[in-house]
Amino acid sequence: MVNLVPRLVLLHLLVLLLHQSVWCLNYTKFRKVGDLRLARIQKHLDTLNKPSVFSIQSPDGDIIDCVHKRKQPALDHPLLKNHKIQRVPPEMPKMRSTMSKQEDDNSKSANISESDGYIRRGAWQMWHQNGERCPKGTVPVRRSTVHDVLRANSLYDFGKKRRRMAPLARRADAPDVVSGNGHEHAIAYTGTSEIYGAKATINVWDPKIEVLNEFSLSQIWVLSGSFDGSDLNSIEAGWQVSPELYGDSRPRLFTYWTSDAYQATGCYNLLCSGFVQTNSRIAIGAAISPLSEFQGSQFDVTIVIWKDPKLGNWWMGFGENTLVGYWPAELFTHLADRATMVEWGGEVVNSRANGRHTSTEMGSGHFAEDGFGKASYFRNLEIVDSDNSLISARDISTLAENTNCYNIKSSSNNQWGTYFYYGGPGRNPECQ
Repeated sequence: MVNLVPRLVLLHLLVLLLHQSVWCLNYTKFRKVGDLRLARIQKHLDTLNKPSVFSIQSPDGDIIDCVHKRKQPALDHPLLKNHKIQRVPPEMPKMRSTMSKQEDDNSKSANISESDGYIRRGAWQMWHQNGERCPKGTVPVRRSTVHDVLRANSLYDFGKKRRRMAPLARRADAPDVVSGNGHEHAIAYTGTSEIYGAKATINVWDPKIEVLNEFSLSQIWVLSGSFDGSDLNSIEAGWQVSPELYGDSRPRLFTYWTSDAYQATGCYNLLCSGFVQTNSRIAIGAAISPLSEFQGSQFDVTIVIWKDPKLGNWWMGFGENTLVGYWPAELFTHLADRATMVEWGGEVVNSRANGRHTSTEMGSGHFAEDGFGKASYFRNLEIVDSDNSLISARDISTLAENTNCYNIKSSSNNQWGTYFYYGGPGRNPECQ
């Protein structure tokens, strides 16, 4: 018995080392990675990962580099060669109530009074938990690794959405859910000739993902251009679970942009040049914490995207007054002027890996009719008008390709304005 404990400890350590080795290799075990490919990846990472003045190790394994704001990836973009970072804060959209008492009286079907005392605002990020912050004058950038790139199909695909391969069946007046081909949605949308931004508050969950190359996200899309051509402009922001992109199943704050219908321009987060970050406390691509709980506290985040009426840049706000950064007007064609459609909602990838519909969840993994504390929601849907005022998005339509898998139900009241519940479990007896 004297020698048993040391042997057990040694055996435990060997098991841990074996587990860690498998974890490190699991992204590359299906392919051989040659020296030339690794050299190309490292060269790309050397360009992408800028020198930092300070680095923070997050509890979830991320490394957050504090990069001087004038050295950030955005300014590598050829269209931003002479760009000067906007120093004067943009004019925030003005609040303007548009719901009348009669409209409120007609919305009693919305059963959300139980939400009082259960909503917790200000879901934050895991890298803050150790108390460290990036110093003033720097911006936090999530460091990319070789494994991040190897999980993608190719170096070219790293950080990009897969482009739609074929048009989806849709009503003539419905939006083109542009990422298509295996992607499924539950969204609300509205379109007019003049839109200058959008806003919503979204509760954050951790939906289960079935296979590595699938994802589940909840976001706002601000769109302009032709849905049937190659000139669609899109600005997007929300939260996302993507094992392929991030290497884990944590929900993360993300952004995306494109000016050519996802063909060659744009990317997630800061994985290519374009988005100019100005905030030193929010890391795009970093994990959000805490999260909503089933029949428990609901943690939500507010996201607003709007066009600065003076300089024309498209800004992103997080929470009620926190500026994250902006997409310079130079990046776009149609959005250099205005948007013509806004979409809010969820999207998943259904790869049918086993010949069946995926069990990847959208939102909380529960259908819309389960309601508060169970289903995921978007509340206080608003758009920004030509006067830089926020108005309730009252005339919305909804779309879901397969309501047996994921669905959406909208309503309105005085507390939550226009809102909807959405989501679902994916594969179930009615969804095969």
